Amino acid sequence: MKILQLDCDSISYELIKPEASVYEESKEKKATIEDTLALLVSVEKGDDNSVVDKAIEEVTRQMAQLKRRRLVVYPFAHLSRDLAEPKSAMAIINYMAEKATASNLEVKKAPFGWNKKLSVAIKGHPLAEQSKSYGRDSVEKIRKREKPVAVDTSIVKKSDWSGLPETDHRTIGERLDLYSFQEVSPGMTYWHPNGHVIFRELFKYIREKLEEYGYQEIATPAFANIALWHVSGHDEHYKDNMFLFENDGQQYGLKPMNCPSTFMVYKSRKWSYRDLPLRFADFDKLYRNEISGALTGLFRVRELTQDDAHIFVREDQIEDELIRVLSMVQELYSMFGLEYKAKLSTMPDDHAGEKEDWDKAQAKLKEALARKGMKYEIKDKEGAFYGPKIDFDVKDSMGREWQCATVQLDYQLPKRFNLEYAGEDGKQHMPIVIHRVIYGTLERFLGVLTEHCQGKFPVWLAPVQAMVISISEQSNKYAESIHDELRKKRIRSALNVSDRTLEYKIRDAQLQRVPYMLIIGEKEAEKKTVTLRDRNGKQRHDVALKDFTDRIEKEIKDRTFKSEL
Repeated sequence: MKILQLDCDSISYELIKPEASVYEESKEKKATIEDTLALLVSVEKGDDNSVVDKAIEEVTRQMAQLKRRRLVVYPFAHLSRDLAEPKSAMAIINYMAEKATASNLEVKKAPFGWNKKLSVAIKGHPLAEQSKSYGRDSVEKIRKREKPVAVDTSIVKKSDWSGLPETDHRTIGERLDLYSFQEVSPGMTYWHPNGHVIFRELFKYIREKLEEYGYQEIATPAFANIALWHVSGHDEHYKDNMFLFENDGQQYGLKPMNCPSTFMVYKSRKWSYRDLPLRFADFDKLYRNEISGALTGLFRVRELTQDDAHIFVREDQIEDELIRVLSMVQELYSMFGLEYKAKLSTMPDDHAGEKEDWDKAQAKLKEALARKGMKYEIKDKEGAFYGPKIDFDVKDSMGREWQCATVQLDYQLPKRFNLEYAGEDGKQHMPIVIHRVIYGTLERFLGVLTEHCQGKFPVWLAPVQAMVISISEQSNKYAESIHDELRKKRIRSALNVSDRTLEYKIRDAQLQRVPYMLIIGEKEAEKKTVTLRDRNGKQRHDVALKDFTDRIEKEIKDRTFKSEL
């Protein structure tokens, strides 16, 4: 059984038409349920009522912790490819609703077997979306005993994005040859040369900002013994979303977050009050076991990269460091022209630490927002279990909001890890930790940016910054010299000296979203100039090559967002 568990502000569905051979009649065609936990459930072959018992027992315990009484059971076939027969699945779904009702929960069950229009508003805390798997141990053991009789080559293929709108980042990414998603690595990105250029340039920019703001970059192992995740609390709060494995009789977990490993670096030596604030940045890959039905191109992946950082501060340094972080957020999102909004998430009912610490942390976050003049909304009781936070939601091209940047103020994990520094008084004191990301997940940020630009990336990000186009064989040699000169200046140049028509070559460069075209004919070769054209069709004649290189080098250096004549 696969379950996607959502802590919802609201969930709404509307019945469209039956889609299974077995379905439930329903007089109620629409429903909206507010402030509820929702279970999106796929029943798989081999599941029985004992699987439901285990799932409802865990859900009931979590709902008590969250102080929730309302539960929605929602049949959702998209989480698995190994589905049970509809009649059996419907019976198990009905048993799940009955079992939850018997556990004194207020239960709403969506009708089985229907195509439904679904709308979900998910709460903002880190554990609001959790993927879970139940009851497959016996099936996995059977599979391990089976001997493969043939190599299945059907899995070695790209994911099919046909039917998606032209504005979707997956469609744009395929058309511009930026990245692909292969079925052998579900939820993970294969970066093609064009896409990796953009990925590297985003890294380059944020690394420059980190140097400007006084960060030091570290790197830590991809996995650690489960003991580390026990200290951090991830094995209690996040285990279902981790990739776990055994080796030499020990259990290990691929890291879903960087903070526990960063704390190990901090604990490797002694620190003084003079060393703080200490700013550690980390760009390691992270791994989160998202259910396949929740994967959405670059927006939700299993392998992800964050521009992550943890800042260790004294109490008197908190507000100034928060201001510095908020300044980075403003600078980055303003440069890209992205629309965003801030949300302040406060202490949840299920929290670690004393209310006094939480009140102090929330007051400091509010003061920082006020000093920066940032408007924000309050998300009551939706902070992380270890501290309140400021989240920044960015709108994509379809008006959907995706959480990208986040700033968290943490008094609790430093206690769990016994972090210390020597104070001016000679005594040991505990540092406070600011967790923060600016891009958020780089994969998600690039997905939003791809749709925001519709593939027309600014010149500093464009995989090909200038296309040199020769009109005829007579001008090829001059075009090649122009191409070589651009490459010497580290301008990403491509050369087209094919025998296609000029109109075809221009159209090809436009389809590739190349910012600038340098068109070379016999006249340009004779005058040692170029005809300059941008991807929007504006054109200038008799442009000296130096004038163009001066222009494009300035746009690259300044990271100009719009590149046009």
